[in-house]
This record gives sequence, structure tokens and C-alpha cells, in this order.
Amino acid sequence: MHISFVDIFAFIMLGIKCLLYFVALIFLISGIDDLVVDIAYALRYFYRLVFIRRVRQPVTEEQLCGVPEQPIAVMIPAWNESAIIYPMIDNTASTLTYSNYHIFVGTYPNDLATQNEVERLREKHDNIHRVVCRDPGPTSKADCLNWIYWSIRDFERQHNMEFPVFVMEDAEDIIHPLALKLFNYLIPRKDMVQLPVVPFEAQHWYQFTRNHYMDEFAENHHKNMVIREFMGRGIPCAGVGGGFSRKALETLAGENPQHVVFRLGSLTEDYEMGMRLNAIGIKKAIFVKWPIYRTVTQKRLFGRGTKKVTVRELISIRNVFPKDFTAAVRQKARWIAGIALQGWENLGWEGDLLTKYVLFKDRKALVTCQINVLGYVVFLSVMFYYAVIWLAPDAYRFPPLVEEGTLLWYLIIITTVFLIHRIILRMFCVYKFYGIKQSLTAIPNLVWSSFINFFATNRALHLFYNYLVTGQWIKWDHTAHVPPTEEELQSFRRRIGDMLVEKRIITIKELEGVLEEQKQSGKMLGDILIGKGMVSEDELLQTLGVQLRVSTREIDPYETSLELLKLFPRELAVKHSIYPAEIRNNKLIVAASHMVAKEILGQVETVTGYPVELCLTTKSTLSFAIRRGYDRLEQDVPDDRPRLGDVLLEEKILSKEQLEDTLRAQRRTYARLGDILLEEEYLTPDQLDKAAHEYSPASGELFGEYLVRHGYITTTQLEHATAMQKKKYKSLGQILLDKQMVTKQILDKALKICRDGAFQDARGDL
Repeated sequence: MHISFVDIFAFIMLGIKCLLYFVALIFLISGIDDLVVDIAYALRYFYRLVFIRRVRQPVTEEQLCGVPEQPIAVMIPAWNESAIIYPMIDNTASTLTYSNYHIFVGTYPNDLATQNEVERLREKHDNIHRVVCRDPGPTSKADCLNWIYWSIRDFERQHNMEFPVFVMEDAEDIIHPLALKLFNYLIPRKDMVQLPVVPFEAQHWYQFTRNHYMDEFAENHHKNMVIREFMGRGIPCAGVGGGFSRKALETLAGENPQHVVFRLGSLTEDYEMGMRLNAIGIKKAIFVKWPIYRTVTQKRLFGRGTKKVTVRELISIRNVFPKDFTAAVRQKARWIAGIALQGWENLGWEGDLLTKYVLFKDRKALVTCQINVLGYVVFLSVMFYYAVIWLAPDAYRFPPLVEEGTLLWYLIIITTVFLIHRIILRMFCVYKFYGIKQSLTAIPNLVWSSFINFFATNRALHLFYNYLVTGQWIKWDHTAHVPPTEEELQSFRRRIGDMLVEKRIITIKELEGVLEEQKQSGKMLGDILIGKGMVSEDELLQTLGVQLRVSTREIDPYETSLELLKLFPRELAVKHSIYPAEIRNNKLIVAASHMVAKEILGQVETVTGYPVELCLTTKSTLSFAIRRGYDRLEQDVPDDRPRLGDVLLEEKILSKEQLEDTLRAQRRTYARLGDILLEEEYLTPDQLDKAAHEYSPASGELFGEYLVRHGYITTTQLEHATAMQKKKYKSLGQILLDKQMVTKQILDKALKICRDGAFQDARGDL
């Protein structure tokens, strides 16, 4: 059977005609859908023009600024943003006409460059805070936002305050100076407020990639978002310029035991926020196009000179979108995958008919983005067909592809009208945002955007297919995460080094150096910082208390009752470095210099019969308490025997404050033998932990002797460390003499009173 070229061409023409029907039908459905939205927008516009604007005066800038300022928390996730984050956030902090706000920037432990830039910002602005996520980046934007939210809640507990307003922004955003004023004005009367996003203008008309962002956002935020609000089925948050009431975020957090606000694993967690809020009954959501009017100087269109004109300016969020085709495809692929595909997976098609229609509009891009390019292919094929006929009129004649009066003819006529209508409407929306000059480029931008969206859609389908097969998404879009446990939520803690930097006790460069030393030595970070004199024990203790959410206190072993020391064995205290501070409200308060494992606390409860509550104290205070407290027990020193401090206080030689400061200084001079061995590098931290675990104080053998006997250290090293321990430790009397707070004569008399126990008989002798 011989098939000629004419036969092949005939089959091609038949295929093109079928494609014409298919493409025209899809364009017809999409065009009707768009027309419904356009009619709804027109009806709403004229209704407001006739019935609303005539009776309601727009709120002025003065009224906006006259509302008392509420505390506002601005959330900014940042991964690998070191190149832009400083100038962008510095600009925001410098230009906002608002004072009662805090910016929380989410960073990653493996992105020190961005952390450095945030620290530079913190040195300049007191209301900027660095949040360090738990996991190395890039994770997902939702994960970073969750850690920012938990950090904000942590900040609230520390400062005994609450933020009524939460705002989502990106590192690259330029926020309008009045944006926070607008959120402050509308929230909490509204639970969600979305501001327009206005891309910056491209430098040249032929930068079609950047221009197409301008056109799409102009149409979406001038018309489509308004209709979404009008329909009342959830406003998709843009991820930037979105404000939420405290009630909205707390309600979302309460939906799950992990208190996750932003759905982990979502590529477009911002889009889902509005839909989820609507689904749970929080419907006070609005899209706000709030104009203010400025008088500016412009060049005259004709002639020389300038003129002053009044321009309409929206309170909006502005940023620069990609100008590179590939970058735009990657970005929009994430949007399409998140909204159309993952939104389909997460949100389904639940809701009433209008809700399903809204979801259809969000997901029809999966088809229309493909059909648009297919339409260009069909159009070029038809043009090629007619070109062949025109160039070779005597060639073989095929029946016309489109015959007048047929169904296909009317489909093409209608869809062409829809296309012209779409182009005119887009030009109008672009004109409203950017003026007449930019609106004239709408046609080439529309064609170029079709190809960007085509490749982005196919990339999104590939990503989603890969997710279905492997469960893995591209970095920053989605990475599998384990939500924080309930314990982590209750005591969300940042790294101690990060907190010391936040408190400006150390710089981030100092932290980097200490972290490097810690990797090499294996020592505790706090021990290195104290050893280098970068922080004091008190500063470290207070920071640890905030980090671990545990109370801190000073421990005086002479105030611990002997009955409590008998109840709490010395072996238990030495083995786990814990000390019984007191029994309060039928609870045993146990002091430690670090977080103690639940198993150990359970062991204490079993031994003592009391429920245990942990508190923190400094390492030197703890070591001093264990040594002196149990020495009192073994020496059977009566609790009523007068102490040197009590004598000096009673005789008014010292004030209470002076005595407390001196006792604190004395405790700081005490060091455990193990700490000195570490400091002298006779032992490694692992060796010391191993020996401490194996050693039993009940054997009667001293810890130093145990170390020598088992070959951990030599006798010479033990003697040297013991000598250093004695040299470092000072008695209370010696410290008083060194500070010249008492004379030698007064000290001797006071000590004699303590030895004789004749305090009552010796009053007034000093």
C-alpha cells in the first residue's frame, strides 16, 4: 500500500482541524469563566459607585495614623539572603511610619552569612530579632515560618506581652511606609488583610519576563482578588503583605497538637492560609486597595520644564521579580505546583458550589497554560496552510479548515472576541497600576507569559510526579520534616550561642570562633565562653534559664536543712551533679547547672518520695553547695551554730547586700577537681563523663584517687590540680580581707564567736 505525501498532508490537516475544535472548546470554557468574573466585577464596581461611595467618605491618611499603635510582629523567612537582606530590612525599619513593631527574621544554623547580616541589622535596630530554625536549611518556607511563630510566642512569654497583629513578608520586599498603619487600623476587626503586590517596573519594554509579572499582578490584584473577596470563599494570601489577627493564627495552631500554623510540606502555604481560615469559619478576610494621594514633580510630556501633579499611590508591597526566563519558570512552577496540584491534594473539592467554582478557577491553569501554547501551534499551522495555498494556487486543493457558518467558525469567532476582550481588560488593569505606556506592551507580554507558564506547568507536573513517587520536593519548596514534639513546643529553645548574640553579650564573629574551638576540644560552649572571659557565669545562667524555661537561683548550702541532706544521698548528688535546694509546696526543688534527664529526676523521686522540680544555678555555686552542704552533714555541724556572715551582719559590720555579694564571690572561687582537670587538659570531656559515671562516692575513695588508680591521670597531675583547686578557692574571711571590708582583728574576733558558738553572749563585742 503506497501512501503519498498528499495523503500524509490530508491526515495532518484532519488532525489540525480536530485540534482546532479542541482548542476552541477549551478557550470557550475559559473565556466564559473569565467573563463571569468580569461581569461580577463590573456589577460590584457600579454598585459601590452608586450606593457606597456617595454616602461613605474614604478614610484619610490622617485618620489612618490617628489610631493608637498595637504591637505588630513581622515575620520574614530567610534562606541564603545575605546579599539583599541588610539593605532591604534596613530600608523597611528606616522608612516605616510605625514605632510599635518587631521584625523576626528566620535563619538557618548552616547559613551564617545571612545570620551575620541580621546581626548587623540588630546592632542598628533594637526591634529586629534573629530566629534560628532547628534544622539545617533549606527546609521549606512553611517550616521556617512555623519556627518564627513559635519564637514570637516565646518572646511574648519572656516579655509578658502579646502581639495582636502578625504580618508576613519576604526578605526582598519593600513595604509601604503606611502598611503597618493600615494593618493596625483594620485588625482585629478583620482577621486577615491582604495588600496588593506591585512588581517594580522593568527598565526596558523588551524585558518581557519581568514585564509579564507586572501585567499578571496588575490584573490579579486590580480585579481578580476583589472578586475573590466578593465571593466570600477565601482570599488566597500572597505570602507577602498579608496581615493576620492573633485569633486567626491561634485557631490554625489549635487545629493540631503540634501547634503548627503553616502546613508543613506545602509549597504555597500562604495560598492555603486564606482557604483554611475560610473553611474553619474565620471569614473576616479582605483584600485592600487603599489609595493615598501624593503631589509629585514630573517632566512635561511636551516641551521643557516640570509640573506638579497629584498621583494615586496604593499602600502595597513592592519587589523585583526575576528577569531571567529560567528563574521565572522555576518560581512559577512552585506556585502552580502548590496552588493547583498540592492545593488539590490538601484541600480537595470540599465546600458548596461556589467554593468548588473558586477552586476550579485556581486549578484550571493546569489545562489552560498547556492549551495556550497548543493554540499558538494550531494558529501557526493554519497560517502555514493558507500560506501554501496563497503561494501555490495551482497545487492540490484541500477543503477549507474553517468553513463559514459551521460550529467551528462560530467557536473561533466567539473565542476571538473573548481574546480581544481579555487583552483590552488586561491593558486597562496595567494602565491603572503603571500608566498608558506600560499598558501598550500588554500583547507581547501576554504571548511571552504563555510560554513561561507552559514550561512552568510542565515543570510543576514533573515536581508533583516526583513527589508522588519519592515523597521529595525541591529544596525550600518542600523537605520532609518532623513537627516539634509537645515538649519542644512548651519549651521551644534556641541555641545558647544564638541567644547570647541576641542579648549582645557576644558578637556573632566571637560565636563563630568559639563554635570552631568547641568542635576541636569537645568542651561545653558555656565553659569555653566563661574561660575566655566573654560571658560571666550569671549571664550564662540567666540565658540558660530562658532557653530551657527553668527558674534560676542562688544556692546557699548553709541554709539547706540537714534533714533534707540526709534524705538526698551524697552519692546521688555527686554522680549527677544535682543538689537538694529545698522542699516547697510539697515539691523537692533540685538545683543543677544543666538540663537533667527525666530518668535521673525519676530516680530522685523514687529515692526521696517527693515530686521533683528543677531549677538552675551556676556550676561553681552547685559544686560549692555539694561540697559544703555534705561536709556540714558529715561533720554534724548544728544548724544553730553562728556563721561568720551572720555575726558580721548582726554586728552591722556588713550590710545584707554586701554579705550577699561576698558570699556570691566566694562561691565563684570554688571549682570541682574535674573542671580543673579539664581546664588543664589532663582529661577530655568524654573521659571525665565516663569516670564520673563509673565512680561511686559510697566506696569512700576520693574521686582524684579513683582517677589515678584507673589510669585517667597521673599522681603528679592530681597533685597539681589539687594545689590549683586550693589556691583558687578563698574563704569568706579571706575575701573580706582582700576587699578591705573588715580588719584582721575584727575577723579574728568574729571567727572566735563562730567557734565558741557564743553568739548571743558576744553581741556588741566587735
